[in-house]
Formats: sequence, structure tokens, C-alpha cells
Amino acid sequence: MEIACRAGEILKRHHGGDCPHVIKPDGSPASQADAESEAFILAELARRWPEIPVIAEESSYDHPPAPLFFLVDPLDGTRDFLAGNPEYSVNIGLIAGDRPVAAALAAPGLGRVWGAGARAFEASVSDGRPGALAPIAVRPRPDAGLVALTSNRHCDHETELCLEALKIRATRSAASALKFCLIAAGEADIYVRCGPTMEWDTAAGDHILTVAGGCVVAPAGRPMTYGHYTRHYRNGPFAALGHAGYADDLVLPERSPAARGARHAVGGESPVRA
Repeated sequence: MEIACRAGEILKRHHGGDCPHVIKPDGSPASQADAESEAFILAELARRWPEIPVIAEESSYDHPPAPLFFLVDPLDGTRDFLAGNPEYSVNIGLIAGDRPVAAALAAPGLGRVWGAGARAFEASVSDGRPGALAPIAVRPRPDAGLVALTSNRHCDHETELCLEALKIRATRSAASALKFCLIAAGEADIYVRCGPTMEWDTAAGDHILTVAGGCVVAPAGRPMTYGHYTRHYRNGPFAALGHAGYADDLVLPERSPAARGARHAVGGESPVRA
């Protein structure tokens, strides 16, 4: 949580300005903020846990996993970040086998950070440091209907069809992996994503939500798993749920994650303005 918060301070220095960035071959942006945040996180993880390898979005996305490894997204929600939206996050998850066992997720623009090992917590952030830890838990199923979270930029017809099968009272848009933590903190109930995501987008939020009493499921109710090197760490459809029972009325499309193509510009240059 400390590392995520300090990386968030790096991001805040770039937020709201004209942050240099490039568009990667997959169409997603990578900014100078991404690069600086990732360099800091990698250095801190190497200093504290030098024996544990790291799979990180910008620099080690093509490395194979290990029995124990970190998944890192130094800036989740880069498009929203560049547009001035404060709902971006820093995601750090520790994977043992194929499931996360510890995680931190910071939302620097909101001054909030979440973490989980065997228990899940939230703290406010001040001067790049987490404050007092407060336990969090998902809320009971609301009688009036569920609050669904949707992506600012990635809602699709498949997702809408999935939500139609549930008793949805209200829909709220939010950016980045913040959505997992809002459900974990009892502020919403469900987030369905049928479009493509990467493992570093979801691992930290998955663990925090699971420890807080919820779950993240793949099609047919299967648990999400991580370390899929042969499919380039790409996820299939999933749903983040505040209660496992919500999966009873939810039918996610059965689709194997396709390998994403070349994701980064050749040569490893520092990001410049697109």
C-alpha cells in the first residue's frame, strides 16, 4: 500500500497537465506518467522482495510468470488520466500459483487506497502515505435492487445483455480498477466486463474484493486465474460481484481470451506526445 501511494504521488504531478504520451500498436496510450510510476514500483519491489519477479504492463509484459510473482499496472485508466478524470489507479497484486494472495490498489486522485492480505482494508492517503487502516466488507444484497458499475469507455452490448438478467436499480460509471474496490467497500454491487482486459488490470482488485466477501467470476462461475503467459496475460469476460449469489442469474459469454498483438512501440523510447 505504501508503494502504491508513493507511485500515486508521481502520477499526481502529471495529472491535469499536458502529459507526454504515445499510442501503442494495440491502440492504448502509454504516458510519461506510466513510465515513471512503473520505474519507481519496480525499484521498490526489487529492493524489498528481490527474489520475486514482476510482470508489469509497460516493461516486462512479455516475461513468463513464476510460482510467486507480482502483477503491476502503474497507471490503470490512462485514457481517463490524460483526459483529466481523477478515477485512475495504481494496481499491485502478488500471485501465488494462479490466484492473488496480497494486493494494493491506490486511487491517488480520490485520496483513497485499499489493500488486502488475509483481510481487506481501506485508508485515506496524505502526502503519499496511507493513513489508519479501516476494515471493509461488501454490503448485503439490497432489497431495492443492485447498483451496477460500468466502464466510462468500454460498455458494450454483451455487457448490457448480462445486466438485463439482474434486478438493477441504478447504474454508475467509473474508471479503472477502482470499480472492484467500490464493490469491496459496500458502495456498489456488480461490475460486468465482456470486453478485453489484462491480468494486471484485475488481479489487485480481484483479491481485495474476494477478501472483502465478494468474488470475481469467469463464465460458468469459474474463478479468475492468473499467469496465463501463452495468451499474453489477457483476460476473458468476467463479473465482479458483491455476493456470489448474483452469479446465479448471470450468463457471461464463453469466449477464450485471444492473444493480443504487439503492444508496444519498437525500440523502447521514452513516451512522447502523440
